Amino acid sequence: MKPSHGINKNRLNKLLTSLIDIYSPTGKEVEALKYIETYLKRAGFVLERQEVDEDRYNLIVHSDLESPKCVFIGHIDTVFAYDYDHYEHQIEGDEIFGLGSSDMKSGCAAMIEAFVSLKESGVDHIPASLAIVVGEEETNDGAIMFSKDHHFPWAIIGEPTDLVPCLSHYSYLETKFTTSGKQKHASVADRGDNPVKAMLSLLTDVIEFLNSNRKEVVYNIRDVNSAHCGFAVPKSCDAFLDLHFHPDLAAEIVTAELEEVYSQFKQKHSSVNGEMAFLTIHSGYQLPDKGILPEILKHIYQAQALPWKPGAFPSHSDANFLWASGIKTILLGPGTIDKAHTEDESVFFSQVCGAAEIYLEILMGLL
Repeated sequence: MKPSHGINKNRLNKLLTSLIDIYSPTGKEVEALKYIETYLKRAGFVLERQEVDEDRYNLIVHSDLESPKCVFIGHIDTVFAYDYDHYEHQIEGDEIFGLGSSDMKSGCAAMIEAFVSLKESGVDHIPASLAIVVGEEETNDGAIMFSKDHHFPWAIIGEPTDLVPCLSHYSYLETKFTTSGKQKHASVADRGDNPVKAMLSLLTDVIEFLNSNRKEVVYNIRDVNSAHCGFAVPKSCDAFLDLHFHPDLAAEIVTAELEEVYSQFKQKHSSVNGEMAFLTIHSGYQLPDKGILPEILKHIYQAQALPWKPGAFPSHSDANFLWASGIKTILLGPGTIDKAHTEDESVFFSQVCGAAEIYLEILMGLL
């Protein structure tokens, strides 16, 4: 039996704004999880609490099928609020502002609405599972735990893709540079090497190499810190470099090139003590537009007169871990990544409704 009606937009709006108003940065997701658990239980779902650590857990609605083909996944955590007094939702016309509105409480709300709409229509069984996970913005511990205990051929993650189905995912590389020396009085800073000056020189070399040779690589320098020492030359300096790049470019090539840049820097500054370490290497992937889930999506997009132009998700996400565990993952959700992690984060509610309708159509296609 297939559903005879669509989503409930008023219910979806209330769910989304309620979730935005619950502060749930990574590590503090429990209040939002309890709200969702109560919400889904009232709708008639039975849920599993999958423990992630002593105080945190994933919520899972299991499919009624013995071997479901797909799981819908959304992370309920957000980055920490830029302004704790002004993180809650505000509405301006069709646009909903608030922490997590784009990344990715709108995706979570749209998935939940699709499942609730399907169930209340009287279907005989739920053909896919739903997982609300924790920790994506920091450690990905929710997705790691989920993939250890559960396996599916396919997954949909509701990350902000502007409703573009992303069958490809960028690689991610996190690098740490360290320079060190001897602490000395600030008045004699010109006598010998300064770890901060050395770090600036090293970062300049890296930037010049990437700008000249790897323009396709998106890099971000973050968390440049020197040892606190008062009125003195610090004894050390650390810097972290994030790189995102298309899976066409192998991660091992990028790591080798950075190692060469660092080696050349050391040759020019032999008196500088330093280290380089790759803290995270996550390879991206490219899926062909074949298989049960891409075929269902192509049919949906054709029926809704939407362009079928699969894209590549340009950031790090839980999909890296699902892919590594053997789950083919498509990212598809409302909102845009350029709005994520910003002070004026927002999403258009009409697009949230569009996502919920697509998710519901996917569920119908799996029946």
